[in-house]
Amino acid sequence: MLYIYKSSEIKKTDQQAEENGMPSFTLMESAGAGLFKDITASYDVNDHSFLIVSGKGKNGGDGIVLARYLKQAGAKCCLYFPIGLPETEPSKSHLHYYETLGYSYETDQPDVSATVLIDALLGVGARLPLSAAIKQCTDWINTQKAQRVSIDLPTGVASDSGNCDESVIQADKTYIVHGYKPSRFLYPAAAYYGESYIVDIGLPHTSNWTIYEPAQTSCSFYYSGHNAHKGIFGHGLLIAGTGLMPGSAALAALGAVSCGAGKVTVQTKQEAVPVIASHVPEALYDFGTSIDVDHTFQAIAAGCGRAADNKMELIVQHLLQQNQPVILDAGALHSRSWQEAKCPVILTPHPGEFSRMTGKSIEHIQKNRLQEASAYAVKHQVTVVLKGEYTVIAFADGSGYINETGNEGLSKGGSGDTLTGIILALVMRNSHLKTAVADAVYLHGKCADIWKRMYPAQAMRPFGIHDLIPDAINEMVKERRR
Repeated sequence: MLYIYKSSEIKKTDQQAEENGMPSFTLMESAGAGLFKDITASYDVNDHSFLIVSGKGKNGGDGIVLARYLKQAGAKCCLYFPIGLPETEPSKSHLHYYETLGYSYETDQPDVSATVLIDALLGVGARLPLSAAIKQCTDWINTQKAQRVSIDLPTGVASDSGNCDESVIQADKTYIVHGYKPSRFLYPAAAYYGESYIVDIGLPHTSNWTIYEPAQTSCSFYYSGHNAHKGIFGHGLLIAGTGLMPGSAALAALGAVSCGAGKVTVQTKQEAVPVIASHVPEALYDFGTSIDVDHTFQAIAAGCGRAADNKMELIVQHLLQQNQPVILDAGALHSRSWQEAKCPVILTPHPGEFSRMTGKSIEHIQKNRLQEASAYAVKHQVTVVLKGEYTVIAFADGSGYINETGNEGLSKGGSGDTLTGIILALVMRNSHLKTAVADAVYLHGKCADIWKRMYPAQAMRPFGIHDLIPDAINEMVKERRR
């Protein structure tokens, strides 16, 4: 399992390690040793030369330990301090040990070439904008023809947001110590990481945010019982579509029936039925405008293809007073309090809709997706699926997932409708709501990844997602068995 840590959590982890008997010197030794092992797995010491650019803090200390290991392995390695010698005690101690072994370092720009340039300037505690001295150094690094490798995060990138300095280092690879930092998944910062790798340093993991990976035996996809019938897999209600937008209801219904919903009833306008029925003959229909509190549905999804108007608002308010899970999308998303809801609520906004819900700018949301989605989920006691590249799935207890599946092929109107239907089906199949929602998001993105391996992403249609679901589930089974 891969974990995600904010800068404050990394500092707390370091403090706890020291309190539990692992001093900072030892922790830095572990980080440097781990970096050496992982970096030399990609760059053979016999084929490459290394220039390590170290700062004054702990990140620079990791660079010192790495330099020592490289030299002991016989590599051509130069250790360079462009902004001054270390200032933290463990870094000073490691530099002293480095020198006692007979190794030297540079404080003036070295007149050497290297095939691998390692950025160990600043760590998670760095503040933006960069100082003039750091900018001069990062600008120089970016002009070098060597492979650029950053430790923990590229200098110039914020740790917890998507912000970055204009002189940020464009890394080819980033070796991230202990766990991912939020900016790895937030733009524009994420674009500067290059390929990323986690370096394990032996510390226990405490974060409640992880990269999502579905379980092989998740009941979202597999039924291990006997005597199966449609009642076991739930009867879902889909409040979606109008005469002008029948396709949204059709796409959502396709997503639901293709993921194993026992039955799906679509509450819509009569004129939308011919379009829906032509694609989803399994669907049932309801032409009402509300729902009884004592209904028999196991889950309800609403908003696809509907306007965010007073009629939709009344429907949502009724839904919040019943007990079964509710998935809300598109027209059902609005600025409101959800705290009085009597049912589990799952919200699936894209950044524009989330901006409408929160009153915050899209730019701010995109740079702070994890924090904003999590804060909203905790405050309102709901589940938030903030769609986009690296979809954020935030839960009411403060935990959450980042989803890595999916690509630009999903950037079309209608993709979100299909996801709503998939969530509806899996919430009925899987009583563990967190897993059901995360499985749905993962599966939705996996379908797009399968398409992209065969065809251009831009050619993918939301209408075709349901056809890819069987292949996606089969691949997930094989991947988990490896």
